[in-house]
Amino acid sequence: MAKRNAKPQKTNELDGKEFFAAIDMIEKEKGIPKSYMVEKITQALITAYKRDHEGAGDNITVDANEERGEVRMFVKKDVVETVDNEFTEMSLDEARLKLPHAELGDVIRIEVKTRDFGRIAAQTARQVIIQGMREAERGMIYDEFSSKEHELLTGVVTRVDPRSGAVNLRIGSGNEATEAFLAAGEQVRGESYREGDRLKVYVVEVRRSTKGPQVLISRTHPGLVKRLFELEVPEIYDGTVEVKSIAREAGSRTKLAVWSADSNVDPIGACVGPRGQRVNNIVDELKGEKVDIIKFSEDPAEYVAAALSPADVISVDTLDDGKSCRVVVPDDQLSLAIGKEGQNARLAAKLTGFKIDIKPASNPGPDEPEEDAAIAEDAGADEE
Repeated sequence: MAKRNAKPQKTNELDGKEFFAAIDMIEKEKGIPKSYMVEKITQALITAYKRDHEGAGDNITVDANEERGEVRMFVKKDVVETVDNEFTEMSLDEARLKLPHAELGDVIRIEVKTRDFGRIAAQTARQVIIQGMREAERGMIYDEFSSKEHELLTGVVTRVDPRSGAVNLRIGSGNEATEAFLAAGEQVRGESYREGDRLKVYVVEVRRSTKGPQVLISRTHPGLVKRLFELEVPEIYDGTVEVKSIAREAGSRTKLAVWSADSNVDPIGACVGPRGQRVNNIVDELKGEKVDIIKFSEDPAEYVAAALSPADVISVDTLDDGKSCRVVVPDDQLSLAIGKEGQNARLAAKLTGFKIDIKPASNPGPDEPEEDAAIAEDAGADEE
């Protein structure tokens, strides 16, 4: 008498319903499309069979039917008089054991049970499936972050290298999160980071690599300042106010040239905000870095004079080469125009794209000794 409630014996056959349930779970948890995974697993099963049956060719097919909850593999064999390759051919007598009405020249489709796979075949299939999942995840992460190049992201510090000072951050969330590397050269001098700190970083570039996407980030890039202003200033975000140029020496000072086509909008006032709230929020995020906001002008003389703020300027003369200008300032404003270690003049040159020769009012001539003037070379305006 048979025992009641006997537990079904475990088999090595692939359970179709469990298979599709697992694919659904992978899609929900990792966001990998079901069709992609079915294709990869189909390839894995075929590769596994060929690995275990060296004579097999392109006569292997897999039918994955989600509606019926079935995953079945078939081998197609030609019915021939003399069998030369047992993996692709079969005799008429053998064919008629499976299909009584078989004739020479027919193609018989024979189902292969997954329990017939060898250990090596199963391992091969598993490796292909895992590799397919990794490739899909890396591809999705790359697509996600490549669209965020030149954007501002927030990351959480996961590790600080005590020797080099390099910082690893976790950016993104869920299945689309990845590690990003903040090199010491991309960090602002004087800033310190600890594990768990949240940092706003600028995505400079996203590269493909064998270990997944490489997200190159920066805290020193002038684009970081621009994105911070877009967050704080609605007029910049919607295009009413335009950022024309940025020059930055990270951790010390930034100059920002802004402009608006709307005569009713004060671009500088929009950036400063009520009681300086907008710009103060940005300065706080930049750990006290000074920010000079100036109005862009198509007139080079007017633009250069504004760029040398906070110094007063008496006159600006552009030279014949179109890339240089001579600036005259009051004697008591000379050091302010030049700035500490030439920083103010240097940033003004970067911002405007002009080589700036600064002269005091007491010695405005072009042939005066160099000790009476400061020359800021055009280093090229920093771009986003």
